[in-house]
Amino acid sequence: MKAKIKYVSALMALISLLALHTTSVFAQQKKKVLIVVTSFSVLKDGTKMGLWLEEFTTPYYLLKEHNIELTIASPDGGKAPIDPRSTLPDFLTPSAKQFLVDAQAQAVLNNTVKLSAVKAKDYDAVFYPGGHAPMWDLPENAKSIALIQAFIEQQKPVAFVCHGPAALKNIKTKSGAYFINGKTVTGYSNNEEQTGQTTNVIPFSLEDMLKERGAKYEKSETPWGPFAVQDGLLITGQNPASAEPTAQKLLAALAAK
Repeated sequence: MKAKIKYVSALMALISLLALHTTSVFAQQKKKVLIVVTSFSVLKDGTKMGLWLEEFTTPYYLLKEHNIELTIASPDGGKAPIDPRSTLPDFLTPSAKQFLVDAQAQAVLNNTVKLSAVKAKDYDAVFYPGGHAPMWDLPENAKSIALIQAFIEQQKPVAFVCHGPAALKNIKTKSGAYFINGKTVTGYSNNEEQTGQTTNVIPFSLEDMLKERGAKYEKSETPWGPFAVQDGLLITGQNPASAEPTAQKLLAALAAK
């Protein structure tokens, strides 16, 4: 009987050790992604701006489903503005609809961390959703520029979708060259801006800027069709419908690290 008790005790101890080991390994493998959103909310003429909801919610839920730990940051911190047009019925994708009844997700977006408080070393990758608003407050933002450059120098994935690639405008290498020079990228096209009649709400053409910086710009043959490209650890998506393939590429890049 004593031998049996000793055997059971030893077995339980072994199971406990295995459980602790599994938990430790799991914790070590859990990835952390920083999502950077805009703080820009209104144009001088009163037009309301903000992030395009689908471009945040699709990667947000997809990454969470894969047990990625997320932190949401913005230049000003606090409540991130949402482009009101992106909540119109015609643009409400399943992930956007889910967000509108998800109090926890809403609380996260209403309480973003200030960009100056985050460091690349604490994360495995960074993701920039779009909307027209990021074109106004991210390309010239020194904190955003430094953050992206730090992720690049640490050889971590950097992903951008739709107008999010505007944040790449002033990113340079240590040699002083533009980071996207010679790299294959995509982003919201001139055709999409013109067809969508949104040329009046942007400070510059995203497609033209990417080309002027020396990037090899590519786009879908079908406007607003899902399209994402990857060049090394740089991942870009063309439009709102590209949020999912962009996030999928980011997940694959994280898995390969």
